[in-house]
Amino acid sequence: MAKEGAPFIFLFLAPAIILALFGLWLGAAALALLAGFMAFFFRDPHRDSPTDDHLIVAPADGRVVQIAKAELQAENSPTQISIFLSPLDVHINRSPIAGEIVEAVYKPGAFHIASKDIASVENEQNVVTVRGRLVTVVFRQIAGTLARRVVFWKKPGDHVTLGERVGLMKFSSRMDVIVPAEVDILVAKGQRVVGGVTVMGRVR
Repeated sequence: MAKEGAPFIFLFLAPAIILALFGLWLGAAALALLAGFMAFFFRDPHRDSPTDDHLIVAPADGRVVQIAKAELQAENSPTQISIFLSPLDVHINRSPIAGEIVEAVYKPGAFHIASKDIASVENEQNVVTVRGRLVTVVFRQIAGTLARRVVFWKKPGDHVTLGERVGLMKFSSRMDVIVPAEVDILVAKGQRVVGGVTVMGRVR
């Protein structure tokens, strides 16, 4: 479990214990269920990632809601792949490639519904650039209506492996991945992906 989940679990578990001591079993059970959901939400399962430098993996669990050119007028435009995370998805984020984190920029913003395309532009987000051996990839941790905080554990200059844990987003949120034109996209809109495991693209 991610350490960030501990305060949320304690928030419900502590009063559940107090209510149980006073024999208020219904309220205690309801709060205990909420504590259990928090433990479930902040779960951090082990993942075996590939090791091929030509591959780009999903940085988050969820459903692909958009695949589009990032620069509409450019002939060799990068491709943006957007993933929507529901409250039931694992919210640990992973690096889509191995390489060096060259930039991590926090941008304050709104909290539109994360499944909407406008969230990529206007919502609060961390924009992270990773330079690998073959390509440079940008991913955006985007807050949603419920996810009012994005967490990034790394800093510029850090080196990451393919699929390495780099942060998390709290509750429903969105992850955008921007890959260069020389990457063949291997996922489709509507497809569910698994962070650190599902191959989203391959460098030609």
